[in-house]
Amino acid sequence: MIFPKSGTVSEVESSYAWARLWTALLLGTIGCVGMWSVVVALPAVQADFGVLRADASVPYTLAMFGFGVGNVVFGKLSDRYGIMVPVALSAVCLFAGYVGAGFAATLWQFALLHFLVGLGASATFGPIMADTSQWFTRRRGIAVAIAASGNYMAGTVWPPIFQYFISTSGWRAAHIGVGIFCLLTMLPLTLMLRRPLPSQVGSAAAATAQGALDRLGISRNALTVLLSIASVACCVAMAMPQVHIVAYCGDLGYGVARGAEMLSLMLGMGIVCRLASGFVADRIGGVATLMIGSVMQGVALFLYLFFDGLTSLYVISALFGLFQGGIVPMYAVIVREYFPPQEAATRVGIVIAMSVVGMALGGWVSGLIFDLTGSYQAAFAHGLMWNLLNVGIVTWLLTKGGRKQVAYA
Repeated sequence: MIFPKSGTVSEVESSYAWARLWTALLLGTIGCVGMWSVVVALPAVQADFGVLRADASVPYTLAMFGFGVGNVVFGKLSDRYGIMVPVALSAVCLFAGYVGAGFAATLWQFALLHFLVGLGASATFGPIMADTSQWFTRRRGIAVAIAASGNYMAGTVWPPIFQYFISTSGWRAAHIGVGIFCLLTMLPLTLMLRRPLPSQVGSAAAATAQGALDRLGISRNALTVLLSIASVACCVAMAMPQVHIVAYCGDLGYGVARGAEMLSLMLGMGIVCRLASGFVADRIGGVATLMIGSVMQGVALFLYLFFDGLTSLYVISALFGLFQGGIVPMYAVIVREYFPPQEAATRVGIVIAMSVVGMALGGWVSGLIFDLTGSYQAAFAHGLMWNLLNVGIVTWLLTKGGRKQVAYA
C-alpha cells in the first residue's frame, strides 16, 4: 500500500485510526515487558549474585531511568520523524539489552544493560500515547487509555510467563529469549505506523488550550513542573506494591509464584481501570478523573498496612490495580487539555519521564527501607505520604481549572 504524504482530517477516528490504535496496544504489550521482567527476576538475580535487596533493586531503578529518558528522547523523535522510527529503535534496544543481560557476569553489568531495556520499552508508552491522541477527538480519553493499557497488558501477560521460564530454564535463558522475541515481533508491526499524522486545525486547539491555561493563572512551563511533581509523587506511592509484591510474598512464606500471580492480577485489574478512566475522562475531564484515581490509590495503600494474609493480599492487590490503573494515562489527557497539539509528544514525554523517576525512586527506597527495618510496613507508609502530596496538587488544579476542558483538536 502507498500512503499519502500527509494525512487528512477525515482520518481522525476513522477505521485506520482504530487499526492503528490496536497496533499500538499490541506493541505496548510486547515492548513494555521491559518494565516488568526485572520485578519477577529480582529474587533469582539477588540469590545468584548474593546481594542485598536494595542492590538487587538497582536494575529496576536503571530500567526506569532508561524508560524516563526514552520517553523524552523518543517523544522528540516522534514529533520530528513520526512514531515509526522510535518504535523500530525500541525493538533494537530491547534485543540488545535483554541478550546482553542474559550474559552479564556481574550485577552491575546486569543493571547497566537494564538501562537499555528501559530505553527500548519507553517508545511503546509515552510516545505511543501522544501519537494516539492525535488520531482521536471525541473519543480521545478512551483511545489514550487503550494505548496506555499495553503497559498493563504486558504486566498481566509477562510475569507468569517469565517466572515459568526462569524456573525451568534459568533467568539468563529467559532474558535472551525475550530479547529475540521482541525483535522478531515488533519490527514487522512498525509498518502499520507508517502513515503520517492527520492534518489538524491547530490554531483552534491551541486557543482552547490557552483558555484553559489562563484559568489556572500559570505559564506552560510552570504547569509542566507542577504536573511533573504530581507525577513523581503518585508513582513513588505506586511503586511499592508493583515493584516489591513478588519479594514481599516470598518474605511472608507464600512463595514468589504467588507474588507473580498477584502482580498479574493487579495489572489485569489496572487494565479495567484504564479503560473505565478513559470513558470517565471523556465526560468529566482528565484532572477530575486523576483526582478519583489518586484518592482511591491512597485507600488501597492504607489497606496494605493492616492486612498481610494470602487471601487478603490477593484482594488488596486486585483493588490496588482497579484503583490506580487510570492515573498515568490521565497525565497525557491533561496535557492535551492545557497544551497545543504541536507540543503533545514533548510535554507528554516530560511528564511521563517524571512518573518513571517516581517509580524508580519508589522501587529503590522501598528496598532500602526493607533493608533498614526488616519489614515492608514502613515502606507502605512512606508511599502513602507521597500519595497525599499528589492529591494536594491535583486538588489545586481541580479547584483552579474549573469545569472539564474539551479540546477537539
